[in-house]
Amino acid sequence: MSEIEKKLATLSNGPGVYLMKDESGEIIYVGKARSLKKRVSSYFLEKANRDLKTGILVKKIASFDAILVTTEKEALILEANLIRKHKPRYNILLKDGKRFPSLRIDVRTSYPRLEVVRKVKKDGAIYFGPFSSAGKLRSTLKIINKTFQLRKCKQKEPPKRNRPCLNYQMGQCLGPCCLPVDRDEYLDMVNEVILFLKGRTNDLVQKIREQMAAASEKQEYELAARLRDRMFAIQATVEKQAAVTTDFVDRDVIGIDREPEGSAISVLYVRGGFLLGSRNYNFDEVLGTDSESIQAFLRQYYDKDRFIPDEVFVPCQLENMELMEQWLTETAEKRVVLHWPQRGEKTRLIEMANENAHEALKDRISSENVFKSLLERLQKRLRMDRPPRRIECFDISHTGGNQTVASMIVFEDGKEAKSEYRTFNIDSLDHPDDYAAMHEVMARRFAPDKDWSAPDVLLIDGGKGQLSITASVLDGLGVMGAFEVISIAKKDEAKKETMDKIYRPGQANPVVFGRDGDVLLFLQRVRDEAHRFAITTHRKRRAKTIRKSALDSVPGIGEKRKKALLRHFGSIKRLKEASPEDIAQVPGISVKRAQEILEALDA
Repeated sequence: MSEIEKKLATLSNGPGVYLMKDESGEIIYVGKARSLKKRVSSYFLEKANRDLKTGILVKKIASFDAILVTTEKEALILEANLIRKHKPRYNILLKDGKRFPSLRIDVRTSYPRLEVVRKVKKDGAIYFGPFSSAGKLRSTLKIINKTFQLRKCKQKEPPKRNRPCLNYQMGQCLGPCCLPVDRDEYLDMVNEVILFLKGRTNDLVQKIREQMAAASEKQEYELAARLRDRMFAIQATVEKQAAVTTDFVDRDVIGIDREPEGSAISVLYVRGGFLLGSRNYNFDEVLGTDSESIQAFLRQYYDKDRFIPDEVFVPCQLENMELMEQWLTETAEKRVVLHWPQRGEKTRLIEMANENAHEALKDRISSENVFKSLLERLQKRLRMDRPPRRIECFDISHTGGNQTVASMIVFEDGKEAKSEYRTFNIDSLDHPDDYAAMHEVMARRFAPDKDWSAPDVLLIDGGKGQLSITASVLDGLGVMGAFEVISIAKKDEAKKETMDKIYRPGQANPVVFGRDGDVLLFLQRVRDEAHRFAITTHRKRRAKTIRKSALDSVPGIGEKRKKALLRHFGSIKRLKEASPEDIAQVPGISVKRAQEILEALDA
């Protein structure tokens, strides 16, 4: 009897969590079960019901541990904590970076305003969204700003001003900062905005139509005309929206699709019966059923400060439907319905979400195949023994040798891995010397104390000189030959060159790409990303230096003159070495003021 069979025989029928391990003892999957014995046994005994991919993954399981708990709810919580702690390879792991934007309005303030936020908090305010793109959010705000006259100032309460701002002059604000705006009238307009954002546009249009009729009866024709324009603007907006249900319920609709290459989960955002947008999440190898994947996704997706709508539709029956609904309700601090539609118009929403997930997965697989082919051809052109899965590229940026910054960007499997980007501040130089900067960067990047992942290809932005410096440093560190080192040089238009050139150490002529021109374009894209990142980082550092410099203590030197001085001389050191006459060449600086600057800097 094998070790696994012995453990299966002793398993309890009670609820708990199981941890699957590979031969090295690493946890590769964490799951929960109402009956540990039944669930864990299904992986090893029910071979006839397994698909090919699940069978392959199960073969990687060398052992397992089980933790028995008292209730299913405890198992649910423990499973989530263990997944968060161990990040098992074959679990659904939601890598959700920047959140989609939402709109927030705090009706508890005297004159509420709309603001764009990335996090939804339980602070008593009303939130709308999320919007699937910043562009859609800006379009919605543009309509609201043209149609309604809410204040735009960022303070919690309107600031005290002597005269209204430009928004008032443009007719986009009532000016409560300095004008006697009736609060009830303002709050009535706020309610109209809330109706608009909730999708209750029919009710809003009817309300405005009644107000327009009342204004006409009172012969207030200017007010009636403004109300008419507002009504037309709202009606035009409604025509552009996609109505998917006949009710006004806010709901998220979850869809899923699985292939041997991976899986995808799609979320449709339905607000007030209108489809506002969607978001897709791709996952690599996942062990478990659709039900287990959806449950794991829900627990991670609705964690922390994410908006939870009144209803969540799922594409299949979940093992712990009632328990998950209870968890969502407790997390949202309101009643949340978890539903699996099986008939009627609501099944169409599930079909739509599943189709979205299918298209997302298909696009991802297609994209991965393109990058796989590209990297295989790059391997061939560079005569490597393996495909270059990790490519690192370095670039140097500075202003006259000051605030020198080196950037390291990383591409993994043909795509940017921005979490792996790094920057190096080069403080040892006060003059332009890209060779010295690259020498320092290579020594720091490949220092013995760095436990970063090794690249397959190291790409240097520069010609043979930069490549030679890099190779000598790597050789001194004993890492030359562990990976491929290349450099990319721009085309020489004077020599009528039509393409950038890729050089390898010890090779006089550039690499010939022939029909693989797209491979060279890919390397150019990597170089351009390193250049962009280096310039962006350098500008941030330079701006920080401008904000905090020795000139801050000089009387009569404000932000504008400080920027002009640093832009002209490049650094405080060069400014100190200049004569008063040289400093007086800067616009706005007299010889007398220049002398005062030098005395203040020497103090």
